[in-house]
Amino acid sequence: MQAVILAAGLGTRMRELCHDCPKPMVRILGKPLLQWRLETLPTEIDEVILVVGYLQEQIREYFGEEWKGRKIIYVTQDVLNGSGGAVKLVESAVSGPLLVTMGDDLYHPLDLQEFLQTPVDEGAIGGLYVENAQPFGLLGTDTEGKLASVIERPHEQETGDVCVGAYVLPRQFFSYPLVQITDTEFGLPQTVVAMAKEVSVAVKKVRAWQPVGSPEDIPKAEAFIQKYLL
Repeated sequence: MQAVILAAGLGTRMRELCHDCPKPMVRILGKPLLQWRLETLPTEIDEVILVVGYLQEQIREYFGEEWKGRKIIYVTQDVLNGSGGAVKLVESAVSGPLLVTMGDDLYHPLDLQEFLQTPVDEGAIGGLYVENAQPFGLLGTDTEGKLASVIERPHEQETGDVCVGAYVLPRQFFSYPLVQITDTEFGLPQTVVAMAKEVSVAVKKVRAWQPVGSPEDIPKAEAFIQKYLL
């Protein structure tokens, strides 16, 4: 099975940590963040598509065209037009269902493993209940626990199930038009919601998730790795 990792962002909020390296290459406990991500993918993943952009040469040089037995394919996102635009770029390299995750987030390996149980003609999106939901997009479900909506920030809800940026997308995802969320960006979760009107998309509750978006997140990422990945 193929996995897509979105790793093209500028890392603006990382400030001094990303002046001379892409955010996925920021070192945490001695390894680039992206290396932790690759090492914790399920064994069923035999090919990884990396969507790269800012200072991508460092990523290409470090991981090469094959890394620890997995083929690596690089797709360049020249125009940063959102997560939806990033995933659309990989269409020609896709042969079946995809595990899609963010390159600057850490996930529990068992959660990623369970994502692969999604039927090939269905989809899945990861959600986590949090007490401070305001910094994140909220997931809404129907009576069967299927994806019904995504409410992007800013919103007034203090708690709820938030989108963790992990998905299983069936091949037919690419037949749906991207949903535009700003003048310049297309949203992946919003496009998945549009697909969910016709394709079953389960909301899978994850055990743990750690976004790594700013220097203040580094100690949290270290604690996450020590607790779940070592």
